[in-house]
Amino acid sequence: MRGFVYSAHPVRVVFGSGTVTQVREEVARLGGKRVLLLSGPSVRDAAQPVRDALGSLLAAEFDGAAMHTPVEVTGQALEVLAEHEADCLVAIGGGSTTGLAKALAVRTDLPQVILPTTYAGSEVTPVLGETENGRKTTRSSPAILPETVIYDVHLTLGLPVAVSVTSGVNAMAHAVEALYAPQANPIVDGMALDAITRIARSLPVLVDDPSDLDARADLLQAAWLAGTCLATVGMGLHHKLCHTLGGSFDLPHAETHTVILPHAMAYNAPAATEVMTRIAAALGTTDAPSGVHDLVVRCGGPTSLRELGMSLDDVPHAAELATAKPYPNPRELTREGIEDLLRQAWHGTRPGGGRAVPDLGWLTRQVVASFDQTPDPRAKQLVTDLVRHLHHYVTANDVTQDEWQYAIDFLTRAGHITTDTRQEFVLLSDVLGVSSAVDVLTNSRTPDTTPSAVLGPFYVEGPPAAEHGSDISGGLPGTPMWADIRVTGPDGEPVPDAVVDVWQSNEDGYYDVQLPDLDGPVLRARFRSDADGRVRFWSILPKEYPIPEDGPVGQMLAATGRHPWRAPHVHFMINAPGHQQLITQLFVRGGPYLDASSGRGDTVFGVKDSLVVDFVPRHGPTPDGRAVDGEWRLLEFTFRIAR
Repeated sequence: MRGFVYSAHPVRVVFGSGTVTQVREEVARLGGKRVLLLSGPSVRDAAQPVRDALGSLLAAEFDGAAMHTPVEVTGQALEVLAEHEADCLVAIGGGSTTGLAKALAVRTDLPQVILPTTYAGSEVTPVLGETENGRKTTRSSPAILPETVIYDVHLTLGLPVAVSVTSGVNAMAHAVEALYAPQANPIVDGMALDAITRIARSLPVLVDDPSDLDARADLLQAAWLAGTCLATVGMGLHHKLCHTLGGSFDLPHAETHTVILPHAMAYNAPAATEVMTRIAAALGTTDAPSGVHDLVVRCGGPTSLRELGMSLDDVPHAAELATAKPYPNPRELTREGIEDLLRQAWHGTRPGGGRAVPDLGWLTRQVVASFDQTPDPRAKQLVTDLVRHLHHYVTANDVTQDEWQYAIDFLTRAGHITTDTRQEFVLLSDVLGVSSAVDVLTNSRTPDTTPSAVLGPFYVEGPPAAEHGSDISGGLPGTPMWADIRVTGPDGEPVPDAVVDVWQSNEDGYYDVQLPDLDGPVLRARFRSDADGRVRFWSILPKEYPIPEDGPVGQMLAATGRHPWRAPHVHFMINAPGHQQLITQLFVRGGPYLDASSGRGDTVFGVKDSLVVDFVPRHGPTPDGRAVDGEWRLLEFTFRIAR
């Protein structure tokens, strides 16, 4: 069980289009009568709708907000606030303006209304980062948290594409680090993954069409979610590095986040593999750090500290500052490791190396659309889903031409070796677990009946008919086994005249079709149940055996370090009028290859607990009076088949 603590921060959120007109109402709701409007040089014009909406409540303006919230700028704003006796703060802009509002609020306890124009997300956090004498420090307090945030999608339309990209990746950084924070919990996890998904799908759309309102809304909602994550749990290495680089080297905030994020993720990946797998799934890629890097490249964002103006000579000092004090992080922080991370970020190296995978969505859509006229809806669904999954597989794994050709050759060899008595494609389906998966989906939805199991590659149509009490072993050596089988319906009523096909391996683990020197079928037969639903026969104790290893499937197992062995079992196929067919197996309790948890389970994943039964050792008299020297086995089992 995963224990956790979750604390919600009480921020009022107004989200939509045109919501800027509600700013006066929200100020009044907080009791404000004299507003100090905060902005920066880049949003002076964008602030006009806020001025219009505030009307007579607007007492003064301060448009000098600066990056990293320098304390001297806060001092200047405090003078304006005091001069005009403001009783409420309204801020429009990005993280810098929000930071200034927080800095004023924590010093005056005035309420805040924030109207974000970027995707920073800091507007819903109780965190404030301030810079003084070239060093950035961070603190957290309920007094810092804004009371109200008004998200108006139209306020972001004027945000340049380049700023939108870096601001969006900045928001993604909050979500990423929330997932491996010590305080991580299921609620934050859900918000973080939702935010990452929205950012990954919307940034490329926005780059292609900056006026796309749906993409802007997606990003704005992601910023809110990611900021909420930032407000709820602690941040790690990534944020520490960005604060160090911004406060001590005056690098631009969002751009620094954009460059550092893939490299911080790559550093932490060995200690947070499960988190990185979830992030990769949200990004739609196989590797999270390189996936973020590729997204930035696709969107034209910065990828190196060099292009942000940082000197390579400053890297050692930056690493020293970033590791000067301990802080929570999934992986141990070392100066050497962080210095290497920063060097990689300075050069803009793609984490993991390799090449970016192009977006093939256009091709997938074309192929799927080619099946639009398929008359059978089920056939259309199966084929188009197959196309989507295949395209995702080759893209996610960056499959090369040689690798794909090898796969084609593999299937060709499987076809060449397949005969009437050797089905390599069934074997392939078996060892990949697909046969068992389809079997469960098709046959295991009636809990009061006997579970099914895979057919396997050694079933032969039309086995020889046999009489009750006969011996199907054909005189082959082995421990004698008497089988006393009953076939009933789900309520226990006997099912007479059921066709019961039986087949199994010999004591060396071979089926008759694998032994060309045998004269006719052995260890396989067809019975019919009597009036009591019973079938009785002699055979021999089945033995574990390897699946055929001389074909491409066996070669695949060898190449991947998997064993080829099946647990010892007897196959049954039961058909009766008015009942569903049952294909199943009975496994010898205590036999090898039954325990999948050890990594040495049945190689075709056919074992189910209720199909593992006792083949009871016996000595002395047999049920039909047959003379047996030494041990023999007794198999008694009742098959319940569904109607």
